[in-house]
Amino acid sequence: MTPPRTILSFRTMAKQATNPQAGIPSVDRMLRASALSDALDAHGRPAVTDALRTVLASLRRGLMAGEAVDTGEAGVAARVTVVLAALAQPSLVRVFNLTGTVLHTNLGRAPLPPAAIEAMVLAAGACNLEYDLEAGARGDRDSHLEPLLQRLTGAEAATVVNNNAAAVLLVLNSLAQERAVLVSRGELIEIGGAFRIPDIMARAGCRLHEVGTTNRTHLKDFAGSIGDDTALLMKVHASNYEIQGFTAAPEEADLAALAHEHEIPFVVDLGSGALADLADYGLPHERTPAETLADGADIVTFSGDKLLGGPQAGLIVGRADLIERIRKNPMKRAMRLDKVTIAALEAVFRLYADPARLPERVPTIGLLARPAADIAAAAGRVLPAVAKALGGVAQVEAVFCRSQIGSGSLPVDLLESTALSIRPLAEGRGAGGLVTRMAESFRALPAPVIGRVQDGAFLLDLRCLGDEAAFTAQLDKLVVS
Repeated sequence: MTPPRTILSFRTMAKQATNPQAGIPSVDRMLRASALSDALDAHGRPAVTDALRTVLASLRRGLMAGEAVDTGEAGVAARVTVVLAALAQPSLVRVFNLTGTVLHTNLGRAPLPPAAIEAMVLAAGACNLEYDLEAGARGDRDSHLEPLLQRLTGAEAATVVNNNAAAVLLVLNSLAQERAVLVSRGELIEIGGAFRIPDIMARAGCRLHEVGTTNRTHLKDFAGSIGDDTALLMKVHASNYEIQGFTAAPEEADLAALAHEHEIPFVVDLGSGALADLADYGLPHERTPAETLADGADIVTFSGDKLLGGPQAGLIVGRADLIERIRKNPMKRAMRLDKVTIAALEAVFRLYADPARLPERVPTIGLLARPAADIAAAAGRVLPAVAKALGGVAQVEAVFCRSQIGSGSLPVDLLESTALSIRPLAEGRGAGGLVTRMAESFRALPAPVIGRVQDGAFLLDLRCLGDEAAFTAQLDKLVVS
């Protein structure tokens, strides 16, 4: 007599012959299989179960399409391991920013100084965020940053929120709700992400009063527009454009004097937030909060992650009575900074106590001030490795180029730099597609390399290339089809 187990085996074989999907193991069977024991230990039963269901569904689709698939336990386990490994990869990864835009909004803007990163790690656990150690009582999280901002800007008081758009919104809502704000028509900007000053004003609950024309606004235009309903005068940083030619704009000191004559505040949104004179490092001068306050501004707002070189934040400095009104706004809590951002900002502010050493301590300043000769020398060092990796596919040469600062900072000022120009050896209609595939291949490296396509070539601007060894070490994994 044939053993029942053998009879069952024959029945199973017959069933599989008529229904190929019958050979796919069940979830329960796979969870008991030794092939998945390591995965269960590493990822836990819920994650492995979800991955299993994804893999088994994929196998069923493959069989229905007539594909040859491995339904054995080992084959299924191998596919589950691949799915789990992909799910375990972090979404945010380190990239090489070789786009030629130093403060690239899509790539995280300012790279943080080592001192800021160390401070964030120390603050990640329990810390005295809102605790006064001396008094043994509740404290204020602004207390960690306000004294430093006062010293760096000369402001009477300061407060911080999560970005500069929030800073502008909070200032307007606190000081001008249901009243008019005078702004030059040429400063009604739109920046990345459809952030528009008129929209922010509407959300803040105040009324925009446009003054002057797009290219020319005079002090008399402001003077003639002030009325009983005017809450404040406002000047907005032009951000990512500049009006040139037949232009006119009143000086900040004159606007401040006019505002004070009518006993209303003068608010300036500086945007970029340079705390030091960039001209000291061979860069174009950008007005600082200290200069703007000295010219009579009552409130100044600026970013933490642009020219300042710190984490994302919106900084508000100025008159103590106005800052107090801003602090009391209920929206302030919704916009406040977390402990690690405060720690990073404090560390960056302390670096500004020694301006002469900023290029070596604050990466943003160092990258912007990097000498063109230094970048050209770097190109000479890494070019052979890139040319070897692309041998037979593309020609690689070092070319002169210009970097931009980015994120709306000094929009028309460009910096001399050197790029590696990677141009396909193939010519004709397929060359453009090959350039696109090369860009994709560099993005697919373990540490993705982000460049730019320009004039039929893939360019890698080396201004922001710091770790040359890590860059060249991964080029053996570059695959261009």
